[in-house]
Amino acid sequence: MAQAHVLGLPRIGAQRELKFAVEAFWRGEMDVAALQDVGRRIRAANRRAQRDAGLDWIVVGDFHWYDQVLSTLALVGALPARFDASPSALTLSDYFAAARGTAAQGAMEMTKWFDTNYHYLVPEYSPQTRFGNGTDWFFEEVTEALAEGDNVKPVLLGPLSLLYLGKEKGGLADRLALLPDLLAQYERVLARLKSLGVQWVQIDEPILALDLPANWCEAFAPVYARLAPVAPSLLLATYFGDVTDHLSLLTALPVSGIHLDGVRAPRQLEAFARQWPCDKVLSAGVVDARNVWRCDLARARDMLAPLAEALGERLWVASSGSLMHCPVDLSSEARLDKEVRNWLAFAMQKLDEVALLCRSLDPAEFARADVRAAYLADAAAQAARRTSPRIHNTMVQRRLAALTEADARRRSDYPARAVAQRAWLELPVLPTTTIGSFPQTASIRAARADFRRCALSHLDYLETMREQIRLAIEKQEACGLDVLVHGEAERNDMVEYFGEQLWGFVITEHGWVQSYGSRCVKPPVIYGDVYLPEPMTVAWSAYAQQLTDKPVKGMLTGPVTMLQWSFVRDDQPREITALQIALALREEVAALEKAGVRVIQIDEPALREGLPLRERDRAEYLEWAVRAFRVCSCGVADETQIHTHMCYSEFHDILPSIAALDADVISIETTRSDMELLDAFEAFDYPNEIGPGVYDIHAPRVPSQAEIERLIEAALARIPAERLWVNPDCGLKTRDWAQVDAALANMVAAAKAVRARLASARIQAEMQTRLCAQVQAA
Repeated sequence: MAQAHVLGLPRIGAQRELKFAVEAFWRGEMDVAALQDVGRRIRAANRRAQRDAGLDWIVVGDFHWYDQVLSTLALVGALPARFDASPSALTLSDYFAAARGTAAQGAMEMTKWFDTNYHYLVPEYSPQTRFGNGTDWFFEEVTEALAEGDNVKPVLLGPLSLLYLGKEKGGLADRLALLPDLLAQYERVLARLKSLGVQWVQIDEPILALDLPANWCEAFAPVYARLAPVAPSLLLATYFGDVTDHLSLLTALPVSGIHLDGVRAPRQLEAFARQWPCDKVLSAGVVDARNVWRCDLARARDMLAPLAEALGERLWVASSGSLMHCPVDLSSEARLDKEVRNWLAFAMQKLDEVALLCRSLDPAEFARADVRAAYLADAAAQAARRTSPRIHNTMVQRRLAALTEADARRRSDYPARAVAQRAWLELPVLPTTTIGSFPQTASIRAARADFRRCALSHLDYLETMREQIRLAIEKQEACGLDVLVHGEAERNDMVEYFGEQLWGFVITEHGWVQSYGSRCVKPPVIYGDVYLPEPMTVAWSAYAQQLTDKPVKGMLTGPVTMLQWSFVRDDQPREITALQIALALREEVAALEKAGVRVIQIDEPALREGLPLRERDRAEYLEWAVRAFRVCSCGVADETQIHTHMCYSEFHDILPSIAALDADVISIETTRSDMELLDAFEAFDYPNEIGPGVYDIHAPRVPSQAEIERLIEAALARIPAERLWVNPDCGLKTRDWAQVDAALANMVAAAKAVRARLASARIQAEMQTRLCAQVQAA
């Protein structure tokens, strides 16, 4: 009979217990023993949920205090040497220091985990990198689970993925040169698991879903030939895409089983099953681990039935990937729209779906009344969703059909627009601004919460938010910023805020997922056609503009990011949903312009995140993603300056598409990579204006003026001064005002100092030119 398991569970806790505990630990309000107790309780709850659902294998080792990549580095003793922490005596404080930075050292670089909105910490590999005995945290978690008597399946990030996802530093020419030493540590870890009595280990190699260079593909066979003899049975897990082109390689690997993502690439299940060795397990991920729609049980069972017939007990039924990308438990959603709620399944419900699908492959089980009732209830929910009149909006569909190419073009090219904008804005060289948000203080959050539960009147709420806007404007003027923002005090999240006001979205109450570290987001659910009933931001931005003579940016989240950072309907192409959002935002942009807001930032940090993992699929995505941005941004006058912002992704391979957005100004994250990204912008000869971040806002440290000056000078070596802006890496909502005030003061002072040097150099050059002319005349 088939067996049931999942690849991982959310680690934040049903009520974000981990977030609050970790942040209390950082503030010194919780000691390490109390923090560890919170972790134990979350892990125990996750094991209990799997056991109660009836899964055959209980996944462990999927709990991490900050990030799975960082935890794996801690396990094999390979945290960056610059943090000067003892690998075998690593403390939680040492671990968090690498993630968040210290007064002396900047944090590790952070980037997106494949095409998700989760951010991982990028390993740093150099000729000095050494691997060794690391922490015992992983083994402690396994021992906890074994003590409960379950069939335990620990999960590890595989050695090749760990290496591939890092960066070479300090002159290291090839990360693969480090592989032999790294494998010695994996042998140690796997052998120890075997000695503990572990029967199966899930070893994740998600890089197989990428376009891997040949030398990395060739490394798999010798790596697993070395690991398999000392390890328990290995289930090599792939996810996020189609790995059929590696079928021969994976069939021949000396592992005991392979996991495939049957949601992203369902056809690969049949391809692998046809050639699958008779002594190996095939794990079929048919329950979507990346979205919140309930599984169509009948359809999934139809996919699994021929596999079950061919493989028998060698078939494992699973989630497509780790459920960490889903909210924890739908049963917490007491206030959610009841009709939409019936269409959804969160992580805990997906455990039940996996177990039910696995049971139902047995004809005797499928004939049981409770199983049949579950299938009938699901069929009714699927039919109700398909036929609901709330899903389709004829007005939106007519507007979409009426779109023309002219709607996606600005009236003039950038050079002409730049002249018009400079004449109106009258900004200095190296203009300073921020990315949009200011600290979300406890009083701001309390006011929003009181307003939601009707403990604060609408008028009192408005005045509270206006007071925060006044404070933000006063602070920005005091420190001398050139282009201001209203601070976004009224916004809970850069996507959720808009989802609350757009038709076609529904907002959950507890649907949190981890974005990075202790940062959790609550993605809206897009269930139907998207429509803007009335302006969403105009009143706040227009009020801020009334308070100052300096330009104030209107702040919007772009259509691709709204799409990527929501749980998106799966009954129509994503391109259509993106264009629907773009049309709604186009109206908002026009309303801002009409209200006198002439600098408008449309953030698209998720543009790169949405890029398909395989090169062959990218051109189509980039075409519609760029079009969606241009549809929402191009209906304005030349004098209106359009900004966009992108962060925490690798942009080197999509620079032509970033240029095709035709934003007047782009701000990007560059601090953690020490301006490395600007090399690509320089080589590409990016044509418009650019603001590379000059300090890392995700770390609590305040950069010095000298440090910021160095980064501005580094940027000037690549970008002409007339096209360079000075700004932080990202929004400032996660920092406190003391940190923000000090950092922005240093940033503005640094910009002024560099301006003065530029002016002096220009005067000297002009004097030299005049002197040369006088000499020639004489």
